Amino acid sequence: MGLDQLITDCKKNCPKAQEQLYQLFSKKLFGVCLKYSINYADAEDNLQDGFLIIYDKIKQFNFKGSFEGWAKRIIINNALQKFRDVRFMEIVDDTVTDEEVEIDDENISIDYLMQIIQELPDQYRLVFNLYVLDGYSHKEVAEMLKITTGTTKSNLARARMILKEKIENYSRIKTK
Repeated sequence: MGLDQLITDCKKNCPKAQEQLYQLFSKKLFGVCLKYSINYADAEDNLQDGFLIIYDKIKQFNFKGSFEGWAKRIIINNALQKFRDVRFMEIVDDTVTDEEVEIDDENISIDYLMQIIQELPDQYRLVFNLYVLDGYSHKEVAEMLKITTGTTKSNLARARMILKEKIENYSRIKTK
């Protein structure tokens, strides 16, 4: 069965089609959930909640653009909902350094890189993931998190500095 037919059947609330859709996209979307969740269990909850929203809103999908992209946006918005209107997203100092932080990740495994990204404070991790990994603009990130663009830029700079420091420490330990 093709994806279009699967989506059409899901629009008719067919449980078999919903199960197949889940099997088709759950692994990819779980990876997205991991990026935006505090821990593994939270990511599992976000995936389940996200699929319930997908099934509920699937009638709004009009076959324009990628279904995966549409579903990913729902998953991200669901995960971010937990962080909206929380005080820790606001920071006092919006000053941003203009210098880019270069991260030399040639000798760093993807697993270690994902681990240290996951260890970032929530506000830095969310901005880093949205801007760097998912390609949203600072304006879009600011709207999604309900913060200023200055705050997104500042949080991104701080996230990059933390990651650079962790990678440098890791490299020093590894070369000893």
